[in-house]
Amino acid sequence: MKREATEQAAGSLAKRQATDSTIEKRFSHDLFSKSTVDQYTTDYAGSTPYKHAVVRSFVNDNLLRSVRKEIIDNIHFTPKETDIYKIHQSGDLANLSGLPENALKKLPNLLKLRDALYSPDFREWIATVSGSGPLSGKKTDMAVNVYVPGCHLLCHDDVIGSRRVSYILYLTDPDKPWKPSWGGALRLYPTDVKHDSDGKEYKVPRPEFDKVIPPQWNQLSFFAVQPGESFHDVEEVYHLASGDDKEDGDRVRMAISGWFHIPQEGEDGFEPDLEAKLAEMSSLQQLQGQAEQFDEPQLEWQEAKGPENSATNSDDDGDVELTEDDLHFLLDYITPTYLTPDTVEELNELFEEESTLQLANFLSKRIAPRLKKQIESDAIERDFYTSRPPYKHRYVYLRGSSEQRTPPAASKEDPFGDIFLNFLPSRAFQKWLSLATGLTLKRSALLARRFRKSLDYQLAQGYSGNEPQLEYTLCVTPSSGWSGDDADDAEQDVEYGNENGNCSGGNGKHLSEDEDNVGGYELYMAGDDDDDASDGGSDHGVTIPSGTGAGNRRSSKKADPAVYQAAQEDEDDGILFSNPATWNTLSIALRDKGVLKFVKYVSKKAQGDRWDFTGCVEVVDGQEDDDEADDEEEEEEFNGFED
Repeated sequence: MKREATEQAAGSLAKRQATDSTIEKRFSHDLFSKSTVDQYTTDYAGSTPYKHAVVRSFVNDNLLRSVRKEIIDNIHFTPKETDIYKIHQSGDLANLSGLPENALKKLPNLLKLRDALYSPDFREWIATVSGSGPLSGKKTDMAVNVYVPGCHLLCHDDVIGSRRVSYILYLTDPDKPWKPSWGGALRLYPTDVKHDSDGKEYKVPRPEFDKVIPPQWNQLSFFAVQPGESFHDVEEVYHLASGDDKEDGDRVRMAISGWFHIPQEGEDGFEPDLEAKLAEMSSLQQLQGQAEQFDEPQLEWQEAKGPENSATNSDDDGDVELTEDDLHFLLDYITPTYLTPDTVEELNELFEEESTLQLANFLSKRIAPRLKKQIESDAIERDFYTSRPPYKHRYVYLRGSSEQRTPPAASKEDPFGDIFLNFLPSRAFQKWLSLATGLTLKRSALLARRFRKSLDYQLAQGYSGNEPQLEYTLCVTPSSGWSGDDADDAEQDVEYGNENGNCSGGNGKHLSEDEDNVGGYELYMAGDDDDDASDGGSDHGVTIPSGTGAGNRRSSKKADPAVYQAAQEDEDDGILFSNPATWNTLSIALRDKGVLKFVKYVSKKAQGDRWDFTGCVEVVDGQEDDDEADDEEEEEEFNGFED
């Protein structure tokens, strides 16, 4: 928005420009003094984990109170939920100038604030303190985001387009000081420098933040946007908990979020090729920053455990079959009905039709009650790792490998370890999977995961393999209240009264539309149709306009996580399959290239953590078997009768 003097003279409310002295009066009285500028410059240069600054009592208090009232009275907010955030968002405030005159008359103070923030005086102040170089007054970029209890914004670095400096101006209740215990803090993540085998340097954010900046009325926080370094999140605003003072309710974290961009054409400091260079540098940094060799966990593919001779694994026709020893072994773990030929055949038919299965009460009563007691009593005596990088995921996990931390063995007194190290990696279980899905399976990789409430999540990532991959999740979350209604809390009290279990195909869409959904669900979504639609899982500036700062994580011709909660009833929301946090449910899905998957952030309001075992299994291409069969048919082709 370029404000020309001729337009100001014409009296347009939208283009009216204030004098320098008037602009300064809109800020705190000594903000522009040399001593103040020098102090903030020094503080900014010495800040960690990366350069940032916090300015308290930033704007004239009366002006900001008037702005807050105008926003509350006149601006509409839209709730939005994605894999990375849950917020209430306004429209683009940078385009205030395009509003009709009668609408602008309702927002005079907001317009004053917008003009003050992007005035030459304040842009010079920001550039001096941050050392950012010239900033654009023509390209303004700001929106209001409201975080009510349950809202959050997960780890990202704000790198989108020509952004140079990010800022947040808090408009929390001026007469009711915000308490840090309510959440809503801006949290900054440090990075570690790592080197690959060729000596190349990479910056990888740690799983834990180390700088916490709680909201405060009339406080400005800002930092330079740096690809691969300026990682931050917004802590969940916490619900009022049992025992909290009722006066601590009405927790509304309102803030103006915005960005200063590089100078645009016609402005001082404009460099014709700078934006393209920044985009190229950003893309290179993304590729380097996403170096998968530093991701944790790494999948460790293993052959199934157990006898491998053909007499054990297949019948005379080469078909997989369960031996008497297999059945005896599996009966210690699986509800018996799921092992009967009729049920396995039914599962096979359902999977062939839907490519998914959800099996309730999967673990048998021989082991499920002991496992539940072990989890509920926090008696799993194993040291968990923490996943990284946080712009992809954060949870704690165990790997099903020989490198497992002590104790590596499992016993019947350790049902968690027994399932993880004995049952799920077994050849008998893999044969059962093959029979239930009709697929020929090879190696598998296995994790045990714990998604801790108020901390953990897995952001949407695509699958890039050329061949489909079979994935399963055995969810063993003992706590209730995950689905948003109490129907599931009965936890299938038929749990062990129904010896037959409960199986279903279909898409498993059980997401609640309850505003207070506590998350923790695993969700598969349709991704791009393009062959190269794989996704590294980071949030580095794939631009679909969004006022959170994170940007929408990727464009998609079918669906995007940024809109899965907004689809109308008659629209395709792109959801292929969902797996709520439940007790004793096995979900199985055949995942194609490009399909996105994530586990939604677990709210502090959840009654417990999400626990699961999750595995992926290589699928033998059916075409290979067809080709072999064709070769045999050609060899046996009838060539007529002999003479």
